[in-house]
Amino acid sequence: MNTSDQLDAAFAALANPTRRAILAHLAQGEATVNTLAEPFDMTLPAISKHIRVLENAGLITRGRDAQFRPCTLNTQPLQDVASWTDQYRHIWDARFDVMSNILQTKKESNDE
Repeated sequence: MNTSDQLDAAFAALANPTRRAILAHLAQGEATVNTLAEPFDMTLPAISKHIRVLENAGLITRGRDAQFRPCTLNTQPLQDVASWTDQYRHIWDARFDVMSNILQTKKESNDE
């Protein structure tokens, strides 16, 4: 998978709140599918589908521990997403500065 495809897969996986919650749980340490499914009101097959999406995006890996297949967070794709978005930080910062100045000017004119 090339870098563009990896970013596409990561962004698609991160677009879903359930998958983001699963990643947040895995940030605390590895977990089984059953453990990851506990906080959600959905079937185990539905959780497994979310886990497959995360695994296909490279965001998690699944090991083998006897009959269990614990999931582990893989941070590299998240670092790639952060690096990609960081390229545009100067643009966002400049636009936020402009917006802040406009809001400050508007506030000052309303205070008068």
